[in-house]
Amino acid sequence: MKSQRVTLALSQAVERNCAAAVALSDDLAANPELPDQEFRSSRKIVKMLEQAGYQVEYPYLGYPTGFHAVLDNGEGPSAAILVEYDALPGLGHACGHNVHGSMAVLAALAMAELRDQFQGQVHVFGTPAEEEAGAKVGMAEKGAFDGMDLAAMVHSWSGGAGTADMDVLSLTCYLVEFRGQSAHAAGCPWEGHSALAAARKFLDLVDARRECFTPDIRANGIFTDGGKAPNIIPDRAEVRLEFRTDSASKLKAMDDTVRKCARGAALALDCQVSFTEGFASFADMVRVPALEEEALCVMDELGMAHGPVAPPSGSSDVGNVSYRCPTIQPLVSICEDFHPLHTPEFQAVITCPAAHQAIAQGARLIAALVYRTLTDGDFRQALRTSWQGARKRKLEG
Repeated sequence: MKSQRVTLALSQAVERNCAAAVALSDDLAANPELPDQEFRSSRKIVKMLEQAGYQVEYPYLGYPTGFHAVLDNGEGPSAAILVEYDALPGLGHACGHNVHGSMAVLAALAMAELRDQFQGQVHVFGTPAEEEAGAKVGMAEKGAFDGMDLAAMVHSWSGGAGTADMDVLSLTCYLVEFRGQSAHAAGCPWEGHSALAAARKFLDLVDARRECFTPDIRANGIFTDGGKAPNIIPDRAEVRLEFRTDSASKLKAMDDTVRKCARGAALALDCQVSFTEGFASFADMVRVPALEEEALCVMDELGMAHGPVAPPSGSSDVGNVSYRCPTIQPLVSICEDFHPLHTPEFQAVITCPAAHQAIAQGARLIAALVYRTLTDGDFRQALRTSWQGARKRKLEG
């Protein structure tokens, strides 16, 4: 007889708190807040967690809308539940943060009701600004997830089927500034050194390297400054460049490539070049096979349709957490028809009946992973071993 992952007690704890989670999701959808401005949303979630018995630090680690809630149930292992709640400009919660943020909160409420069945700590992290600079990046850098046995959340999806995990690409953003010498473009152009020409050649050199990129690498740039007037040789130009890779080692190599292209262009045009970090880099995802296998078992037990994990095509600050502890972010479908994320069509389904039903299923998935991590020492060791091997492979390329 196979072991039961979603116990009756767990399922009932989710069900008892489901109405509150659905109300939260609809309230967030009706009142979307932009990254780092989620004051109403975070306060509402913090109040729910406090009422359930969590001790909450809010604000947290310098993030005015971030929080860290702890359910301390004595000595033992620790598991983290990650909550997102920021929205998109003009599109509201078209990424579904209202839905999967509420799934995470519901899982946390269920674990509070099950506290007589485990020892250890449940940590709930409110992580603002996933759509911009990504608070998980800074939280991970400051050690918030170090030593955790698990970090889990789900992400909203569509099309009727989810996946056991979400793979993501690392992402680095630079503002690349070129400085030259201005001159009259018609009267004495020979006295100038065009920063714009250097910036253009920089992007040309990046393009020239593309035929040797591995398929996962993406490099995209725009001009943020190209001069003031066409009759003046520009003495300043700036490019915002973002590049993505599927491993930490490739990210480092790509960084070296980008800097060589910039230095080469500056040298050729008698200009200077400098780099400013646009925001802290997002890491790729350290996928944990043992954890994904467990997620699939839970999804099967819950009757959730699922397909294979797709190749990475975007970035998420969950990747930074995954380098600190075993981490997972399954995709859970909130409607049968497929709608791409960050579109009006997806935004239109975030409060539909199917999305409401998905909140309970997503919460059961998170809670089941957290519960087994806290109660099964052999499983924890298997996760740790699997994660350490996957992380090593990522770092070594």
